[in-house]
Amino acid sequence: MHSDDMTAFFQLHRDLPREGPGEAADVAWAAARADLPPNARMADVACGPGGDIAALLKAAPDGHVTALDKTAHFVDAARARWQDDPRVTLLRADMAAIHNDYDFIWCAGAVYFIGVTEALTAWRKAIRPGGMVAFSEACWFTETPTARAEALWRQHPAMTDADGIAARVAAAGYETVAIRRLSNAAWEGYFGPIEARIAALRPNADAALAAVLDEAEEEAACWRAHSDEFGYLLSLVRPLAKPAPAGR
Repeated sequence: MHSDDMTAFFQLHRDLPREGPGEAADVAWAAARADLPPNARMADVACGPGGDIAALLKAAPDGHVTALDKTAHFVDAARARWQDDPRVTLLRADMAAIHNDYDFIWCAGAVYFIGVTEALTAWRKAIRPGGMVAFSEACWFTETPTARAEALWRQHPAMTDADGIAARVAAAGYETVAIRRLSNAAWEGYFGPIEARIAALRPNADAALAAVLDEAEEEAACWRAHSDEFGYLLSLVRPLAKPAPAGR
């Protein structure tokens, strides 16, 4: 995006409860299958404004969440809510270079920035023995999407289906433990607040902002019309043991 486009994008996305589809039930589903201990060390990677921190802490109430994002105002928004909770550390940091070690790494809708295989490869060193990663990724649910759906996802040419995501997981040396599609409620939990913000911004929008608002409205309308064709797939994965070097 050009600088004007980015300014308009963040004008729309400022002060939203979350930066993509998701709900607390997604975290609970993954955490239960990962069998998290109550004192689990967790990372919320590309956390946005921190929409999943509460659900992570509910899954492991005696644990700790290190939440990170490279966008300053998202980190500031999360800090405003969580700065007094000793169970939460907020960092402005790159998702490709996380530090420390964790029982559970959570990433909602952001692995596409660097790729599934690349993200899992980068995070492997930060996963404790027995630890797992849960991430959601845009996914085709049909082999024949409509032209409208294809146009919506044209800027994400790496988008694939569930088998394609599993192949990228395997390429990083992980196995897929479980998968689930994000629900309609997870999508509406994102679109509801963003549509309210669009309505508030529309009357005084300049050309750059109006274009961003139009794109966001089309995203919501396209999903509601074609949710049988695409959505987000939540994958719970764990690293496989590395083979011993030859001759040992």
